[in-house]
Amino acid sequence: DGFWNYVVTHCDFNSTDSKDITFIRSYYYNKLEIVRFDSSVGRYVGNTELGVKNAEAWNSGPEVVQMRNEKERYCVNNVGNDYRSAVTKS
Repeated sequence: DGFWNYVVTHCDFNSTDSKDITFIRSYYYNKLEIVRFDSSVGRYVGNTELGVKNAEAWNSGPEVVQMRNEKERYCVNNVGNDYRSAVTKS
C-alpha cells in the first residue's frame, strides 16, 4: 500500500540534429501522468485538475525557462553517443 510519485525524463530523437530531438519530462502520481513539459510545445501542459494548476504556476515562473534549456543540456549533449551506439549495432 502507499502512493507512487515519480518523474520520468527522456529524449525522443531520430537523428543527432537538434531539430529532430525532443526533451520530455513527465510527472506521475499513482501511474497517472499529472503534468508534462515537452520541448516541442515549450511549456508545461497539465493532464489533470492538479496538473493544470501546476502547469499554470510553472509556466509563469522561472521553472519554464530552466526546462527550455534542458533540451540542450540533457539531450543534445548526449544523443550523439546514443545515436552512434544504436547505429553501429543495427
